Parts: sequence; structure tokens; C-alpha cells
Amino acid sequence: MDNSRGHILVVDDDDGIRSLVKKYLNENNYLVTTAESAEIATEKIKIIEFDLIILDIMMPGKSGLEFIEENKKKLQTPIILLTAKGEPNERIEGLEKGADDYLPKPFEPKELILRIENIINKTKKRDQKNIIEFENIKIDLNKQLISKNDKEFKINNTEKVILKKMINNPGKTFSREDIG
Repeated sequence: MDNSRGHILVVDDDDGIRSLVKKYLNENNYLVTTAESAEIATEKIKIIEFDLIILDIMMPGKSGLEFIEENKKKLQTPIILLTAKGEPNERIEGLEKGADDYLPKPFEPKELILRIENIINKTKKRDQKNIIEFENIKIDLNKQLISKNDKEFKINNTEKVILKKMINNPGKTFSREDIG
């Protein structure tokens, strides 16, 4: 499934919600892993790097808010709270703890997809590299310069676009159409 749009962890103690969200996300080309508790989610984030986490607040054992408190500092993954708790003070508390977005149940599946796309796109843009250095070469896409052995070479916009794609997708083989 290497055409997936991202890998998402869905954490909810309700089997029905978990399976419906997973089914809908799979239909929209997302790879989905599920967890029925915050404790299981904590184990999964130790071994898998997710693009986004959809997290219920009210779960037996550890709550979603406790999960965020324990993991947000060491976890760069964006989190959407998906929960029946819809009171403004509860939404505010979730956002204060570090959630990136909030969607009360019941929710419109299309709205969930749009929120996921927005967050993942913003995260990818933020994570893109514009300066890369290796050995005696420095590529600065902001200034459109390549420096090698203290010599500078100016690149044009087309070269910048191609280099940016290649730098931000290491290991990927590009066809002529991909870079054109």
C-alpha cells in the first residue's frame, strides 16, 4: 500500500467507531492501525511512526487526555480528538493538552477526511527540507544555490522544483512524468 496518503492510528474503545473510521479511511487511501486503549496506543507509537493519531477522550483505563500528556512532548505526530465530549470547556482542555484539532461525535466522515488532509498537508510542508548538506556540497533551495568546494552555482526554478521533490522523497525513483 505504498500509494497511501498517510498512516493513521485510530484509538477508541468502541469497536464500532474504530471499524467504521478504519473502513472510511481505507476507502480514502489511508493506511490505518487501530488500538482499543491508550495503553495499547502507547505501545504502538513506540514501534510505528504515524502521520496522524485520531484519539477518543473517554476510554477505560487511561483517558485520551492522559495519553496526550504522557506522549505529546516526545511525539511529533499531530492528534485529532474524536469524542462524544462536546462541551466548549472539554474541547479547550483537549487543545490545551496538545491536540491539534477536535471533532465531536457524531461526526460527518467527509469533515474528518478534510481535517486529516489539512493537518497532514501542513505537517508535510513544515517538515520539508530547503537546505541540505553532505560532504563538500550544500544545496540551499531558498537562495537557489548549490555550493561545492567553495564555488557557487545558481539554479533556476525548474531545477529547484526537481531538487525539492528529490530531497524530500529520499529513496524514491522518479519517472520523467513525476518530475516534469
